[in-house]
Amino acid sequence: MPITWQLQEAKQRLSEVVRQALEDGPQIVTRHGKEAVVVMSMEEFERLRKGRPDFKEFLRQAPDLDRLQMARDRRPARKVEV
Repeated sequence: MPITWQLQEAKQRLSEVVRQALEDGPQIVTRHGKEAVVVMSMEEFERLRKGRPDFKEFLRQAPDLDRLQMARDRRPARKVEV
């Protein structure tokens, strides 16, 4: 179970936050009472990221939009006075 740290305390005890992230798992840091970030080991981060394409690869895997049959209605949507 992740430990929650207030931002001010996490700043003052960063070494402890990092140590606990390495030993005990992800650590949650809050700001103004709301969960803001998670500190986790690089090993855990890589495990979560593994198998996911980077953004460029994600875009390359998008469907070919040229194959869609779309026709735009060319009539004006409303009367425009000039």
